[in-house]
Amino acid sequence: MKVVSLALAGFITLFAAAPAGRAEALFVATALTAGDFTQGIEGPACDRAGNIYCVSFREPQNLARVTPDGRAELFITLPGKSAGNGIRFDRFGLMYVADYTGHNVFRVDPVTRTFRVFAHHAAMNQPNDLALAPDGTLYASDPNWKRGTGQVWRITPEGHVHREVGDLGTTNGIEVSPDGKTLYVNESGHRRIWAFEITAHGRLKNRRLFKRFEDFGFDGMRCDVDGNLYVTRHGRGTVVKLSPEGEILREIEVLGPNPTNLCFGGPDGCTAYVTEAKERRLVQFRVDRPGLEWARWRR
Repeated sequence: MKVVSLALAGFITLFAAAPAGRAEALFVATALTAGDFTQGIEGPACDRAGNIYCVSFREPQNLARVTPDGRAELFITLPGKSAGNGIRFDRFGLMYVADYTGHNVFRVDPVTRTFRVFAHHAAMNQPNDLALAPDGTLYASDPNWKRGTGQVWRITPEGHVHREVGDLGTTNGIEVSPDGKTLYVNESGHRRIWAFEITAHGRLKNRRLFKRFEDFGFDGMRCDVDGNLYVTRHGRGTVVKLSPEGEILREIEVLGPNPTNLCFGGPDGCTAYVTEAKERRLVQFRVDRPGLEWARWRR
């Protein structure tokens, strides 16, 4: 399918019926927060109340909670030199934070704001992004930027850590399909997205190339309920929407060149929130279908 050019896309507005009967612009980004973050802004993830959580709020160790109207406040501060990256919530409302400097994954109780190391392994490079399967299995991407290599770790609901794949490029964005049978992992440096079959025990097998791009890098990825994959294009300033077959369906400009990650939230799961590093802020745009994680934990 032919992609509309970015210049032309800026003049195209798609509409859907809003609840109040007013036309609503889809796939048009607007700024949500000011530049209260460092250029390490990442995450993001939404709780059931619609708040968005991001890392690097003023300092690398800080996580912020952002209200749906864009008010950001300090939520927690990670210990020592730990610094967060990807964030996920599970079905119980607990938060998981990849700590790329401490080689950990933290588990956070958002009610008490207490946290502990949930997973750690000495062979981890720097846990980067996280994905959750329907059964609670956690997957972590783990790049080594200096060597241009990467790994994928499987973390059981009890916190046991297993290296599933060790021969990839710079692993970054990671996501599980709606049926829980496919794990998508991208390589920023090699500009490839791989698809792995997830076995009944959470193991990975049968790697296949899902999509390859000729330019610009990747960062975070998230699925919607239909299995379409939204991928941040770092350096290009867009989020690309791919069908389950890897076809480019749309490309959305995000008001800055370096989007790092995204999540879905809002009252209906149809608001996409994107962290953008150059402007150090969150941007948002409306989509036509709810995000997978938003819908999965509401069943």
